[in-house]
Amino acid sequence: MSLPLMPKATAVWLIDKTGLTFEQIAEFCGMHPLEVQAIADGEVAQGINGYDPVANKQITAEDITRCEADPSRRLKLLPQPEMHKKQKGGRYTPVAKRNDRPDAILFLLRSYPHLTDAQIIKLLGTTKDTIQKIRDRSHWNSANIKPRDPVILGLCKQADLNDAVSAANDRLTREGLTPPPPPSSSTEAA
Repeated sequence: MSLPLMPKATAVWLIDKTGLTFEQIAEFCGMHPLEVQAIADGEVAQGINGYDPVANKQITAEDITRCEADPSRRLKLLPQPEMHKKQKGGRYTPVAKRNDRPDAILFLLRSYPHLTDAQIIKLLGTTKDTIQKIRDRSHWNSANIKPRDPVILGLCKQADLNDAVSAANDRLTREGLTPPPPPSSSTEAA
């Protein structure tokens, strides 16, 4: 069973604002009834502000009223909406990995030439200008850039790379061109 957000703070609120039994609160919050009793006695969770589960759409007031009337009933957590399905916007690259990004761009340009600049930008969180400079070898560090797999470098996930490559292959097929064969499996490791 899933627990409410911030179980101790939720227990504090339920103790203060409802007439539920310690067992009901303990089961809903994933705690032991003695711990709930200690919260009620002020021995535990001093200074924790109560977290209202009704206002935060974790339970309904009707469910609380129903459970207050019958101690054998249990509170039911409402289904929670899915949080953060897909990230939009630019992809953040940690400072420690930013020097690896040109290597990853060169790898994608050589291994998957049919990827569009927009797909590379989305995968690696880079700019069109950087891709162009690496493509025409005018990047400030072009002498030291070696093609390295962005998945191995930790700059993107294999699933994201596979999705981008399949989308590029589908685009080529729609345009009547033949997608290139996949690169050999002997890619250079980090």
